Amino acid sequence: MSTTVGTSELLQGAAERFPGEVVTQAQVRHLDLPSNGGRFALITLDNGFDHKKPTTFGPRSLANIDAAIDQVAAEAADGSIVGVGITGKPFVFAVGADLKGVSELRTHEEALAIGRGGHEVFKRLSALPVPTFTYYNGAAMGGGVEIGLHCTYRTVSRSIGAFALPEVFLGLVPGWGGCTLLPQLIGAERAVSVIIGNALNQNRQLKGPQVHELGIADALFDAADFLEQSLVWTSAVLRGELVVARQEPDRGEAWDEAVAGGRALADSKVHGAAPAAYRALDIIDQVRDGDIAAGFDAEDRALADLIQGDELRSGIYAFNLVQGRAKRPAGAPDKSLARPVTKVGVVGAGLMASQLALLFARRLEVPVVLTDIDQERVDKGVGWVHEQIDMLLLKGRIKQDRANRLKASVTGSLDKAAAFADADFVIEAVFEEMGLKQRVFAELEAVVPPHAILATNTSSLSVTEMAAKLEHPERVVGFHFFNPVAILPLLEIVRAERTDDAALATAFAVSRKLKKTSVLVKDAPAFVVNRILTRFMGEVLRAIDEGTEVTVADRALAPLGLPMSPIELLELVGPAVAHHVAGTLERAYPDRFTVSANLGRVVEAGKKTFYRHESGSPELDPEVLALFEVADTALTEEQVRDRALDAIAEEIGLMLDEGVVAEPQDIDLCLITGAGWPFHLGGITPYLDRAGVSERVLGRRLLPRGVASVPQ
Repeated sequence: MSTTVGTSELLQGAAERFPGEVVTQAQVRHLDLPSNGGRFALITLDNGFDHKKPTTFGPRSLANIDAAIDQVAAEAADGSIVGVGITGKPFVFAVGADLKGVSELRTHEEALAIGRGGHEVFKRLSALPVPTFTYYNGAAMGGGVEIGLHCTYRTVSRSIGAFALPEVFLGLVPGWGGCTLLPQLIGAERAVSVIIGNALNQNRQLKGPQVHELGIADALFDAADFLEQSLVWTSAVLRGELVVARQEPDRGEAWDEAVAGGRALADSKVHGAAPAAYRALDIIDQVRDGDIAAGFDAEDRALADLIQGDELRSGIYAFNLVQGRAKRPAGAPDKSLARPVTKVGVVGAGLMASQLALLFARRLEVPVVLTDIDQERVDKGVGWVHEQIDMLLLKGRIKQDRANRLKASVTGSLDKAAAFADADFVIEAVFEEMGLKQRVFAELEAVVPPHAILATNTSSLSVTEMAAKLEHPERVVGFHFFNPVAILPLLEIVRAERTDDAALATAFAVSRKLKKTSVLVKDAPAFVVNRILTRFMGEVLRAIDEGTEVTVADRALAPLGLPMSPIELLELVGPAVAHHVAGTLERAYPDRFTVSANLGRVVEAGKKTFYRHESGSPELDPEVLALFEVADTALTEEQVRDRALDAIAEEIGLMLDEGVVAEPQDIDLCLITGAGWPFHLGGITPYLDRAGVSERVLGRRLLPRGVASVPQ
């Protein structure tokens, strides 16, 4: 056996926890390299499915790779091959460990076996007596990236759009060589950027040219003939015609600065709440001297510890929501009921309306018409869209002919009757005032065709009330986007009391084409995200009103590792918008929601923020503080945090009782994709459960035990 007996036995035991593993085969074939380069063995990783089912590595898959290496090792030893290459099936190289199985591991020993098993198999590639090559032909993540790091050389396809080490994002470390080998290859600064920076910035992905520019890959080739060109290049390397030069990493002060910078970034993003980033940085710090064996041991220990942690369970739970539930929205009507949409109307030409127009034009590729109350506003909105299209062209995101078509498809008009007479889908994005929105819908109903869907981008108002005076309220649907529209994936689709299945099905069909994550929401004040955020921000503002220092209240939620503090969120949303939404919810639920008088004064004074940023670091604005009238009850950070978490738990419990969404999973999906809440929390309900908040406030857990926590 090529792996140690103990590890093999543990892997076999771990395999029992992977009953549904989609097993990856490692097929060996032989070919003669171009220009008399010699006989070559090529291993292809393939799970037998098309590109919709990415190749992953579970215990049985690792065993198959190990067997393939047995074969090529024997051939290399007897001189029958000059080198070994690894590639993937079309569109996919490999996306790493089988996460579904990882979440089922019960013991530290089983978790340790997964780490050691990957190392024992992958490191055999670097021990072969012939050079080894990895050809990243498609999506490569986690262990898919790491298997290549064990090889002598790497090439990458220019067309790859998904290349990453996402483990820290999920609550793990790159534990099959990533933390140890990547800094040896490209230096600590670049490795920290890939392992920590990209992961903590919403799992940012690298593209093929970036992989090459960073030095992870030695050569970059076009997708059309990627493997052919890679083999030509391989032959040149093996024949000595091409020498790959690599710069030795700086193992001194630059290494220290890289690790320190990574810790500062982790502190700013997760505030110590999730251990994975810090464990990864510890390993990178440890391997500055190039001790690979010590690095692998540290990776094994980190993996075993983190696999047994709740953060990983929450991360996998969140990953499954985004990859699974998001694609099959609970409660969505039959797709066959959806009506075709060949033209879109947008009422309003402000920033939000213009963002919507650009998104509809790019994704639906249909004519989009904006209207507003005067020509200046219309021209400004259309002009903004055209400017954004020009920016996409300059960045190389689109070609000139597509830019021309997109510009031509987005127009403006003051005449709603002419503009919307043949529109199939019209969305309003005007000021959040019920009377105004009702007037807009009345005007639209008079001019749009009978089959047209009328949508509202309201963030908090009742869609049912908005449609109440219409002759056909059944075609009105809530279509609540989140700002910035191009970045945040969530779309809350709101079913009013009389919305019919055809309108709802059309809304979901449009959302799919827009590439949004849709969640079906009952028509209730502020729906999901804004209701939860307003409740928890209300508790923070109430603490300030009662006498807690702004800085203390603002730091209170830091241990959760949220993407921004309450005051930062208030700045992003805008004090006026937050004040308006709070007012809507206070009218609906006066027993739980209040409008901060101090926030009202900030809005009345025209202030956009609590802080000044001129010095580079935020400082409380004295002009804002001068507006405050506060009592004399000062709370600690812990007290503010407890009140805010209790309020969130209570509100979620009430929302579930009211049927605002189908299940707690939908609330988590909303917070992850609409508010950027971190994977290590699993949204929020797994955290509330494991922290005991759910049972303290509601007398019950929100999720079944084991769904996003360590199995019992």
